[in-house]
Amino acid sequence: MNQQSFVIIHGLGGSGPDHWQTWLAQELTRKNYHVQYPTFTNFDSPNKSVWLKELAATLRMIPEGNDLTVITHSLGCLLWLHYASTLNKPIANRVILVAPPSPNHIITEAKSFYPVPLDGNNLEKAAENTLFIHSSNDPYCSLADAISYSNLSFPSITIPNAGHINTQSGHGKWPWILDLCLAEEKHSLNI
Repeated sequence: MNQQSFVIIHGLGGSGPDHWQTWLAQELTRKNYHVQYPTFTNFDSPNKSVWLKELAATLRMIPEGNDLTVITHSLGCLLWLHYASTLNKPIANRVILVAPPSPNHIITEAKSFYPVPLDGNNLEKAAENTLFIHSSNDPYCSLADAISYSNLSFPSITIPNAGHINTQSGHGKWPWILDLCLAEEKHSLNI
């Protein structure tokens, strides 16, 4: 049986010590999984090409033959979409994209990440399974804007009233995401 690796990709401003991504990295590490949780350069005013290079370097640190789950948040979702658009081969077994920002409204501090590549074929090549997780009241992506992601025809979950699914919306310790990461049946969990 293959070993399991996890790459956790933060968004604009990093995730900080109280964010669910930091908690998740600690929990997975405690359970003896191989975890990469890089801090990307200039995370308050990121440059897409720099972050793409740093992500590529992180992915090279995954032991060959390991099953890989990638978990992204916010701008990290857009980083994955850009990275996947450059590939023509599978990289991950699963990708979980949590609270991707709207592809229709440019975040000034992260304008190099726009336009967002919305190509389902690229995502399908990059990972066996891709799941989008949205909030019904995300200030960075309305449900109307989330349709751009739904149109890619991948499974998605909408969590009611979860804000941007970050510390400000009460997502520090988040056992559900840990269970999702470790679930054999990828879509068997209820929120």
